[in-house]
Amino acid sequence: MSTSAVPNPTLRLIPLGGLGEFGLNLMVVEYGGEILVVDCGVMFPETAQLGVEVVIPDMTYLFERAESVRGIVLTHGHEDHIGALPYLLAQVEAPVFGSRMTLGMVRERLREHDALKGADLRTVAAREQVRVGPFEVEFLHVTHSIPESLALAIRTPVGVVIHTGDFKMDQTPVDGRLLDFQRLGAYGDQGVLALLSDSTNADVPGVTPSERRVTDALETLVSGVTGRVLVSTFASNIHRIQQVIDLAVRHRRQVCFVGRSTVQTARVAEELGLLHVPPGAVLESREVMRLAPQRALVIASGSQGEPMSALARIALDDHRDLALGPGDLVILSARPIPGNERAIARMIDHLTRRGARVIQRHHPPCHVSGHASQEELKILIGLTRPRFFMPLHGEYRQLAAHARLAAEMQLPRDRILLAEDGDVVEMTAERARIVERVVVGTVLIDGVAGEVEARVLRDRRHLSGDGLLIPVVVIDRATGRMEAPPEIVSRGFVWAGEGDDLLAETTRQITETVRQCSAEERGDWGAIRQRIQDDLRRFLRRRSGRRPMIIPIVIET
Repeated sequence: MSTSAVPNPTLRLIPLGGLGEFGLNLMVVEYGGEILVVDCGVMFPETAQLGVEVVIPDMTYLFERAESVRGIVLTHGHEDHIGALPYLLAQVEAPVFGSRMTLGMVRERLREHDALKGADLRTVAAREQVRVGPFEVEFLHVTHSIPESLALAIRTPVGVVIHTGDFKMDQTPVDGRLLDFQRLGAYGDQGVLALLSDSTNADVPGVTPSERRVTDALETLVSGVTGRVLVSTFASNIHRIQQVIDLAVRHRRQVCFVGRSTVQTARVAEELGLLHVPPGAVLESREVMRLAPQRALVIASGSQGEPMSALARIALDDHRDLALGPGDLVILSARPIPGNERAIARMIDHLTRRGARVIQRHHPPCHVSGHASQEELKILIGLTRPRFFMPLHGEYRQLAAHARLAAEMQLPRDRILLAEDGDVVEMTAERARIVERVVVGTVLIDGVAGEVEARVLRDRRHLSGDGLLIPVVVIDRATGRMEAPPEIVSRGFVWAGEGDDLLAETTRQITETVRQCSAEERGDWGAIRQRIQDDLRRFLRRRSGRRPMIIPIVIET
């Protein structure tokens, strides 16, 4: 639809995710019926969402207007900003713009979904400008916990909209690249219609510490350790990984990457020249146990206590290549995602049983946030001097805290837009208001081949296609043994005349899985539930070709 076909067009900002939760970041910028999409992220499921691997935004609004989407711009390569892109591109054909690092991560995600072929990926650099429909977008470098993060200056027929993405104002960043104060200030001088700003730490006073603080803390921790050192951080935190590699070199240790996501991300960053690894500094995981303990430094995924992650398997002494023991040091250099605290605590207990010493982020400070705190957020508002302000990225309390900061900066209350997912914000050069709502929500993705089967766990399409299987296992808490053969509850899992045989084989498979688990694993319901689910999924796919939703229930007596 052309702009001229729309009477008195206004600018519309429509968040489909990211305003009211951590993750799901997706903003629609619309003018004259033409659409620019900013980010397209996922959110990881809560413990109670059994069988769900990842959560994506409901993108019905975009699917119904697929021909109007002119382009997709990405601020950075974290999963909560790019993870849902394969599902959007399955129904929307549009060019995707992002930095080298961001598109490197996007290619990995699209390859996993067998969707890379035909994707129109266009690399941009800081201060580069591109035309997308009626919008002109300039990409501005910001500091964050992943390289080549970008804010967006979106020039629209109504005025300039600044979208910060995720950012902080680190004055001593690992890569030496500062936030682009000059261009942001220049836009403030020219006039900014609206500032859309990251609210993740809007309720945190002061200034977010520099990454340099982590370097000093890690140096203190590693000095004098005679055993192995294992550092676990978010796989996408390339700056932290670079700090650890540099630390290993200084202490004459060799680095070993463990965990698929960490190995994958490090490879992408190194290929792009964003991660610098000296020759001979890295060894394969299968070689680490042959190395003297004081010479080894492991970087592992699993800082959030995910049951089948590399660190969780190591904690249970069930990793094929690596074991920990007395004298070894484990550093969790990551912020716990809300909801993961219990899983992390259980994992720390298991690591401690191995004899390892475990250090979390505050004692000493071996992690700092990648997001701006209150004083930095105020600086950005003062730098850009927007006519209107809209908080982004965070739960409602963070959005509200950010709105209060804007009011403290003398921005009139009627120019502060405290919006939520689904709100339609209309703007002209003189006014801005929430005028209506569109349908929003979440889509739950199960763990089977990335297929989008449901918006709720008992989605009828999924059950009618492959069914539901609930294995019930009763384990004696004292002995770790099964009290009785497992029972199986099945709904909609059709076995075409061989149901009894397959049921018996499935029961034997569960029994064998439990038998192979260590006593410690049998005492950790999260680990054994994940183990049963993974083994059964592989067995049933091989044996019957079907992919039921599997929800193990482990009962301790």
